[in-house]
Amino acid sequence: MWASIRPGRGYPLPCPGARSMLHSVFREAIAVGLGAASGAVARHLFLLAGLDGHVGILVINVLGCLALGYFRPGAFWGAGVLGGFTTFATFSLLTASGTWQAAIAYVLSTAVGCVGAVLLGHRLSDRAGRDT
Repeated sequence: MWASIRPGRGYPLPCPGARSMLHSVFREAIAVGLGAASGAVARHLFLLAGLDGHVGILVINVLGCLALGYFRPGAFWGAGVLGGFTTFATFSLLTASGTWQAAIAYVLSTAVGCVGAVLLGHRLSDRAGRDT
């Protein structure tokens, strides 16, 4: 096998078209990664601007869900930017850091707020005549 690999030629691929498929997959993966980095920086700046802790993360998650519902974005903006902007890990950490009553209230407000924001975004998008 190693004898068939020449510098600049790479590994032999199993079928025609596999190289272009891999290019497409990696191009999209890089776009998602760059979008996620941009979204994470935006979240950090948003939190530095004043809304920190439970309220800040709740607002970020609801805004991200509203944008997701309204724009129905592709990989870069959806999984990338909005995926990096919103955060489940911080939500989980904040949920676990308080009393059980506060945790239940936070989980319910986040679930209702985020699902409601996606539905509202869809409705606003439909009313604006945006193509899906």
